[in-house]
Amino acid sequence: MKAFLTEIRGAVMATVMLAVVCCGIYPLVVFGIGQTFFHDKANGSLIVDKDGTIQGSRLLGQQFTSEKYFQSRPSAAGNGYDATSSGGSNLGPTSSNLVATITQRIADYRTQNSLATNAPVPADAVTASGSGLDPHISVANAALQMPRVARVRNLPLEKVQSLIRDNTDPAAFGILGEPGVNVLALNLALDQLK
Repeated sequence: MKAFLTEIRGAVMATVMLAVVCCGIYPLVVFGIGQTFFHDKANGSLIVDKDGTIQGSRLLGQQFTSEKYFQSRPSAAGNGYDATSSGGSNLGPTSSNLVATITQRIADYRTQNSLATNAPVPADAVTASGSGLDPHISVANAALQMPRVARVRNLPLEKVQSLIRDNTDPAAFGILGEPGVNVLALNLALDQLK
C-alpha cells in the first residue's frame, strides 16, 4: 500500500509540475516574446486610422462593392469574409456549380472594369482562396481595376499606380509566392487622398 501511495504522489506531482510549465510558464514566455519582438503581428496587424479607429487587419480580406474601391478576391468563408467561418467552397474542378460561378464572375469582372468580352481575367479575380480571407490581390488584378478606380475618383492613372506600388507586399522571403497588393491598405490610402 505504501508503494502504491508513493507512486500516486509521484504521478500527481508530475502532473502538477507539467501543468505549471505547459499551462502557465510556457504561454507567458511565448506571450512575452510575441509582445516584445513581434508586437504588431501578435496583436493582429491592425490598421488604425488617424482617429484611432480600427479599420481592419492587414491579414484579413474585406469586401468592397463600390466602384471607387479596388475589389477584393472573392470569398467562400461563411457569407463572405467571415473570419469565424474560414474555408473554401470545397467545389472541385468538375463541379458545374463552380464552373457556373466562375463564368459569371468573369463576365461581371469584365463588365465592371470595362474590359473586352474576351479579355483575360486573372484567376485571383474570380476564385476564392483556400481560407476565403486572403487580403491580397495580384498586381495584374490591381492593374486591370486601376483605370476604373482612377476614372471614378477623377485621379491620374500615375497617382493610382503609385499607390498600388506603395501597398504591394513582396514575395515572402523574396522568393516564396508572388507580390500581392493589400486591398484594404490600398483603399484606405485612396480615401486619404485630398
